[in-house]
Amino acid sequence: MGTFRLYTGDDGQSHIETIDLDQTPDWKSAQAATTISFSEGPAGRFSDWHPAPRRQFVIILSGQLEIGLGDGSKHVFGPGDARLVEDTTGQGHTTATHGDQACVTCTIPLANQ
Repeated sequence: MGTFRLYTGDDGQSHIETIDLDQTPDWKSAQAATTISFSEGPAGRFSDWHPAPRRQFVIILSGQLEIGLGDGSKHVFGPGDARLVEDTTGQGHTTATHGDQACVTCTIPLANQ
């Protein structure tokens, strides 16, 4: 279980960094959100390159989700992993349900800041 940030770098590519909550106190503060939604991606689902539609948190509730980056790397997230997704420009990333189980996620768009 971990906390991560998916963002667009100066190179226009999406990158992932691990967030240490003890070193990032603003992540522990209340953040304004607009809505919350739940979705289930069946095994085998794949979404080709796309930037995030907005700044949002995506939390994996069950199953596993694989994120592909422009450098060819793939990152697998599982239950309890939370990502701040803010790669809203550039090539974006790919997403795929990893393994043979559905992936249930909770998405929380952040209010404009």
